[in-house]
Amino acid sequence: FAVIGAAIISGAVVERMRFSAYIIFIVIWSLLVYAPICSLGPSGWIEALGAKDFAGGCVVHMSSSVSALVLAKLIGPRIRHGKKEEAQPHNVPFLILGAALLWFGWSGFNGGSALAADSVAALALINTYQAAGSALIAWTLLERWRYHRWSSVGAVTGAIVGLVAITPSAGYVTPISACLIGLISVVLVYPSFQVNSGIDDSLDAFPCHGVSGFVGTVLTGFFAKQGGLFYGGGFHLVGVQLLAALAVAIFAASMSMLIYGAMRLCMRIRVSAEDELDGLDEVLHRQLAYTPVKPYGPPGARIDVEADPGGAASSGDEDDLSESTESSGLADDGLIVDHKHTSLSLRVLSAQTV
Repeated sequence: FAVIGAAIISGAVVERMRFSAYIIFIVIWSLLVYAPICSLGPSGWIEALGAKDFAGGCVVHMSSSVSALVLAKLIGPRIRHGKKEEAQPHNVPFLILGAALLWFGWSGFNGGSALAADSVAALALINTYQAAGSALIAWTLLERWRYHRWSSVGAVTGAIVGLVAITPSAGYVTPISACLIGLISVVLVYPSFQVNSGIDDSLDAFPCHGVSGFVGTVLTGFFAKQGGLFYGGGFHLVGVQLLAALAVAIFAASMSMLIYGAMRLCMRIRVSAEDELDGLDEVLHRQLAYTPVKPYGPPGARIDVEADPGGAASSGDEDDLSESTESSGLADDGLIVDHKHTSLSLRVLSAQTV
């Protein structure tokens, strides 16, 4: 659970925070913020009041996302923040794959919080999938209504919102209530994604985890089978849940500001503008996600890309292509490998192909 909190924080400060500063912040945050909030659980004062947090809606999602928002505000936005091309997803298939892995991992996240293979664990698992599925549908319908389109990015965002929202109540509500929590959470959380606060929360850590965690924590007071408002328990549990959520948010925010302030006295937290523009993968880690040029032949191999400006290949090109095909024995859509000269020649026969 602590590792999840660290990952959520990283999503708000990517591309501008020094890696060493991030590691130090997470170590201190885990000891001074996460650990004390965990003590609000078993035998803690909030639990003594009767608050319910089945799998960490407050402890994990709210604490880390509030800290992430504070850190993003104090560090400042990225240099390129606000540019349209920077706001686009880097790789949609990977985004979908990551969301699928998260959804699968939530099976253990919520189901495992029962601490036993029993009916409570089964209920938590069912509720997790119910809430995520209903939230996914609700988000796509909202997008369709507002933008007249469907999107896979919106669908997986809705699923994550539902997963976060059901986390505090996964073992305390019925499957029907879980569906309603998923639907209601999307309706309440969706507007927070549209707010332009000026804070560069790179991956929307706060609306996705903070607002969703807050909504899910409060909704637990309405839908919990024991003590919930809709089950005759009155407003006591709703009030206690609200108190727990606010206490966690205030504590996480204030402690995160103190940690950041103390670190600034000792070290530089943000990278230089030049390093940020060059990219932190290369500057800090001496690696790139993608190799710009990668030869696919033996040492000294050459890749030639030729195109006729007129849009058609000359007769000489066609003769060369025919000869190369015969000598190498390999030709597929203009890709010819000449084994004799250990070179790779890519011939583009028309501008249309390019």
